[in-house]
Amino acid sequence: MRKDSAVADDRPHRARHRASQSSSEPDEELMRALYREHAGPLLAYVLRLVAGDRQRAEDVVQETLIRAWKNAGQLNRATGSVRPWLVTVARRIVIDGHRSRQARPQEVDPSPLEVIPAEDEIDKALWLMTLSDALDDLTPAHREVLVETYFKGRTVNEAAETLGIPSGTVRSRVFYALRSMKLALEERGVTA
Repeated sequence: MRKDSAVADDRPHRARHRASQSSSEPDEELMRALYREHAGPLLAYVLRLVAGDRQRAEDVVQETLIRAWKNAGQLNRATGSVRPWLVTVARRIVIDGHRSRQARPQEVDPSPLEVIPAEDEIDKALWLMTLSDALDDLTPAHREVLVETYFKGRTVNEAAETLGIPSGTVRSRVFYALRSMKLALEERGVTA
């Protein structure tokens, strides 16, 4: 006789005993017998399903036995072995767990983000205000060559064409504009 059939064969006696108990109270002896007879083989089966993750397998076996406890009335009325029912429930729990993990985005540890320094917008705004103020101190000719070459990213020849002046003049104005800009920034407390 198989071990799991011993649990099934003993059911008529338990069913009579259960009838004497309140109908909402599960049969504790049945649950102990289920655990004793089926927990080991069920754990071995579930371990294969979860690729050897013992903690997950134990959680699945525990959930399976809880569901068996909640459905003790059905198990009492069942004929034959209850192991197929337990295996089916365990397999469905594993499948549901896999599907729920696939449905959620993968969790990421936020701690690496905490060590990345965030750009300070106030410092950037203050720098732009200081730079704009220093540009206002330049002559219009020096300001326009710096705007064309540094801020718009044009080459000397492109800036010369846009401004309608020779490229040598653009080079000369850029040189003197940068010297003037450096002095204007130093006056405002900005050092290189």
